Amino acid sequence: MTESTQKKPARKPAKKRAPRTLGPEKTEKIFAALAHDRPDPKTELEYSDPFTLLVAVALSAQATDVGVNKATRKLFAIADTPEKMLALGEEGVAEHIKTIGLWRNKAKNVIALSQKILDDFDGKVPRTREELTTLPGVGRKTANVVMNEVFGEPTIAVDTHIFRVSNRTGLAPGKTPDEVEASLERVTPPEWKKGAHHWLILHGRYVCKARTPECWRCVIAEWCKYTPKTPDPASVSALGPKAPKKKK
Repeated sequence: MTESTQKKPARKPAKKRAPRTLGPEKTEKIFAALAHDRPDPKTELEYSDPFTLLVAVALSAQATDVGVNKATRKLFAIADTPEKMLALGEEGVAEHIKTIGLWRNKAKNVIALSQKILDDFDGKVPRTREELTTLPGVGRKTANVVMNEVFGEPTIAVDTHIFRVSNRTGLAPGKTPDEVEASLERVTPPEWKKGAHHWLILHGRYVCKARTPECWRCVIAEWCKYTPKTPDPASVSALGPKAPKKKK
């Protein structure tokens, strides 16, 4: 075999580099500002105990918190335990949640998770992610919310709002929710981890909105990478009326 026909050694696959973040100083300032803006962050889902929160979070997939609360007020009034939920039955649950997206499948999951909690966990909502994700209809995001909200764990559940804010600001870029979660776990200072999920989700819901972020009233705008910043509508209108559209 000649030198020219010898096989070249295979190249080692390049290691994946973590996306560039804002750095510890700016990250600290961002969470400090969000904490000052909302000193007592909490979920907007209505619940009374771990079970009702678990059900509410499971129902909230592809639905708004407002819509879920409207449905669960009547549901939880008659079925706020696994035993009562099973007594109500799948059709009974379905009747109460018909206004929520994917209600048929969600009703089935609520009954199945209630049964599993009774069978495998002595009627109590489990505390670990590994156990929670064995319940029907409960994924990593739902488990993280429950662990954070009722068990006080510093978990960060990445929903559409947190995914958007993390990428738009440059705080914790990632192509998937899992990547963003891993990045947030890595960059969030320990003292801010417990509230990070709520601060980011509320900021995304009310300020850093999907279509038009309200940069003019954003408390973290000076450290955010998003450009161009959305100007204050009041200052824009002060420039005068827009020229009328020409008729075709």
